[in-house]
Amino acid sequence: MGKITKNQKLAIEKIENGKFYTLKEASGLVKEITTTKFDASVDIDVRLGVDPRKANQMVRGVVSLPHGTGKQIRVLALCTPEKEAEAKEAGADFVGLDEFIDKIKGGWTDIDIIITMPAIMGKIGALGRILGPRGLMPNPKSGTVTNDIGQAIKEVKQGKIDFKVDKTGIVHTSVGKVSFEPEKIFDNAKEFISSLIKLKPTAAKGTYIKSIYLSSTMSPGIKVDPKSVEG
Repeated sequence: MGKITKNQKLAIEKIENGKFYTLKEASGLVKEITTTKFDASVDIDVRLGVDPRKANQMVRGVVSLPHGTGKQIRVLALCTPEKEAEAKEAGADFVGLDEFIDKIKGGWTDIDIIITMPAIMGKIGALGRILGPRGLMPNPKSGTVTNDIGQAIKEVKQGKIDFKVDKTGIVHTSVGKVSFEPEKIFDNAKEFISSLIKLKPTAAKGTYIKSIYLSSTMSPGIKVDPKSVEG
């Protein structure tokens, strides 16, 4: 491990060793311990008491963050010609079909999300090897495969995100930017955790929310007391 900088040392000193913070406290503290010159993302990691290898304990869902993500989301709408105007009006950055499928086959993935229609999924299936590992494959469960293209694009642009527990039982996502006011970070994080709680699988036994950490890009993690956000 490399030598820590003076700013990193000061950030670590602001976190009390072994202390669990409330989500509200952590939402303010994460701003204080961030020393990056750019507007860092605020990330949340929640460890769940589930076994993701079992289908009946898989946790996956979508949530609309009240204050958005703070990121510019680049949306590709793969749709039929009659839906192109709707997609453009809703704010899609790229709109089309065959020409973009060919671009993706050639290795182009300079986008954050793809929204498409059920009738087109047959064409997109062949892109699975490229899109799957990058988390770009459209999925009806996340609302990215729909005939209501315009509404889906608007929701994504306004802060709708999808999430999925990884193989270690952790759900990781961004809930804003360090430039956000603490109240907005808190609201977004609370909404995300509330969505996780609603998705608790009936097969999951014991403690469901095992740990919560709030951090920003390159900052230390702040331990959040799960009891401060449950209920």
